[in-house]
Amino acid sequence: MTGSDTPSATPPSFRLAYVPGVTPTKWVRVWHERLPDTPLELVQVPPAEAGRLLADGGAEAGLVRLPVDRDVLSAIPLYTETTVVVIPKDHAVTAAEEVTLPDLADEIVLHPLDDVLDWETLPGRPALERPASTADAVELVAAGVGVLLVPQSLARLHHRKDLTYRPVLEAPESRVALSWPQEEPTPDLVEEFIGIVRGRTVNSTRGRAATPPPQPSAKEKAKAKAKRSGTATGSARKQAATGRRAGTPKGGKATGKAPGKRGKPRGR
Repeated sequence: MTGSDTPSATPPSFRLAYVPGVTPTKWVRVWHERLPDTPLELVQVPPAEAGRLLADGGAEAGLVRLPVDRDVLSAIPLYTETTVVVIPKDHAVTAAEEVTLPDLADEIVLHPLDDVLDWETLPGRPALERPASTADAVELVAAGVGVLLVPQSLARLHHRKDLTYRPVLEAPESRVALSWPQEEPTPDLVEEFIGIVRGRTVNSTRGRAATPPPQPSAKEKAKAKAKRSGTATGSARKQAATGRRAGTPKGGKATGKAPGKRGKPRGR
């Protein structure tokens, strides 16, 4: 087999899972800047399936919603989302900037099967059936069937011109985290992405090995050496001149005495 027939090595790649509503764009951009030769593949996954996908090796890491199984997965919480109520634009609730749970007591509150909020007791009145998905629930809100409580990112994801939303006080909130399978040690590419989401610099000692500073060329080294030599010579000349002014005869040894004035001593 000739050199031209030898198959090239496949570069390592990094698969990043993410759940709906989470936007990994800024971190992906930094990844491409720092590791342009390492492809990053985005894998969208429903929230309920994200943990199993990571545990089965379907992705190296994922941007998921907590909680996760800490016996299988590691996780770093990133941020907490505000919960909002999605309502028609002509709904009475739109008159307020914020909504409380008691404000929704008379509303039919839709509870989709893929809900990501941890409710102890759902506010309002229950619908006859649970919508299959958040997208289906949004369609029902637009049809005037009820209202929907979701993290703000999902309200933006399913935005419609005839709908709006308001923050809901004292409602459960959704926390987003970076998660990955528990391994010892953590794979290098996962460490790279951890560093990116945590804002580490490219030369962080916990990330990739720091790039060594460029070494000066031989010409630059010689120039620096000549400069140091010239500085030393100038210092020696300055010191000699200072010694002569202090009373050191040229070409001789210092007398240790400052020159006095000539003349006869004063009479007492």
